[in-house]
Amino acid sequence: MKTVRLGRRDYLPVFQAMRDFNDRRTADTEDELWIVEHNPVFTQGLAGKAEHLLVRDGIPVVQIDRGGQITYHGPGQLVVYTMIDFKRRKTSVRRIVSALENSIIATLAVYGIAAAADPQRPGVYVGGKKIASLGLRIKNGAVYHGLALNVDMDLTPFTHINPCGYAGLQMTQIANFVQPAPSLDNVADNLVVQLWEKLAFEAV
Repeated sequence: MKTVRLGRRDYLPVFQAMRDFNDRRTADTEDELWIVEHNPVFTQGLAGKAEHLLVRDGIPVVQIDRGGQITYHGPGQLVVYTMIDFKRRKTSVRRIVSALENSIIATLAVYGIAAAADPQRPGVYVGGKKIASLGLRIKNGAVYHGLALNVDMDLTPFTHINPCGYAGLQMTQIANFVQPAPSLDNVADNLVVQLWEKLAFEAV
């Protein structure tokens, strides 16, 4: 599995690159983790409902092909796209989701933050507030899209939506618990270590 660091990018070109990567991949294509920070954007999943966008504030809304409802990406949020052939790895999407959640939980523990998954809804939570979101697309035996972990960002745009379709869901971030907040690169380094370890059960 290869790690690719993309830096800060607009959403649409990266979204198209993900789709192209998945469409072109063969049985021999190496799995990849893409590390990226996005400029402000709302992304609306396949099941997305317009009523979950509460305020139109000039931030672009992009309709995409992952599961789930609407979420926000912006500066100070760590996004990891997981380009994984789960059939070749002889595993399941559910196990991949658990590995992603557990990787986030272990990464937050490095900073002294106690987090947990919620069996009723995807993502990772601290004291009932959501700190990380997950969303995947399954196609041709592989998954893409991935996870978003709030590190040190302006959370205001989340109040302009029902995050992931849940009215009143409060968001939080690492910076609310750790000051000075770690850099995005530092969190990415720790998260990649955990992802490599937790996804190792699928390695071929």
